[in-house]
Amino acid sequence: MFPIRDHNPSERTPFITYALIIANVAIFLSYYPELASQPAQLAGFYNEWGLVPVEFLKQGEVITLFSSMFLHGGWMHLIGNMLFLWIFGDNLEDLLGHVGFLIFYLASGVVAGMGQYLSDPSSAIPMVGASGAIAGVMGGYLLMFPRARIDVLVIIIILIKIFTIPAWLMLGLWFGLQLVNGLAMDAMGGGVAYWAHAGGFIAGVLFILPIWLRRGGPGYWAATHGKPPHDEVEYRVTRASGIPRVRSHRANRGADDRPLSDMGRIPRAGRRRGPSSPWSGGRD
Repeated sequence: MFPIRDHNPSERTPFITYALIIANVAIFLSYYPELASQPAQLAGFYNEWGLVPVEFLKQGEVITLFSSMFLHGGWMHLIGNMLFLWIFGDNLEDLLGHVGFLIFYLASGVVAGMGQYLSDPSSAIPMVGASGAIAGVMGGYLLMFPRARIDVLVIIIILIKIFTIPAWLMLGLWFGLQLVNGLAMDAMGGGVAYWAHAGGFIAGVLFILPIWLRRGGPGYWAATHGKPPHDEVEYRVTRASGIPRVRSHRANRGADDRPLSDMGRIPRAGRRRGPSSPWSGGRD
């Protein structure tokens, strides 16, 4: 199960999200196709620019906290990370502004790297990937939009199906898996940097917490029902000339056909009655 899109449109062009995706792809293409067939050279490259805990401890290579965020271990590693950034990044950039989002992203990545370092400071295995920074984006998204709808693709043998689930379920399960796997895996065994994921996610929640509190905390959830405070997008498959295609439209427009910029204004806490918790149901 993995997400393919959300129903939460952003109200400004996410230039930083686009730039981060382009930067990650460009950097990956600058080294991986050439070094993929040369394992020794590729390993040396990762050791130089990835975050190696034991080297970080001895030499204080702070730069690798940042350089490691823009390196990936393979095509699927890159594609998976960029997909998550594409889905969740625009809404956090909408919330924080372009510069604020960039600072938030990099800070989440730094905390994620330190989380992995603290899990085993003596490890000589380099950590690479944008996963920790993107985990921060996911944590912030969960706090602000816990009941935003996420479309996930589920593949069971030959059955391929898209389900729509609330963000809290998808992101909560993801975070839980990072904790379980992090506790179960020996940090010296290599593989996935679960503690970087968990650390980045927690950092994202904490960084966004002041904004959530300023908007009313639980009252903000009650006012918005845990959903985005603007119209969501509906995806419907239509047929034109026998060819399936996807058409999107704004939901719940009705007679009050205000532009999205107006619908995006944040309602004040307690402005309308709703469930006290976004995890419960209630009126949509």
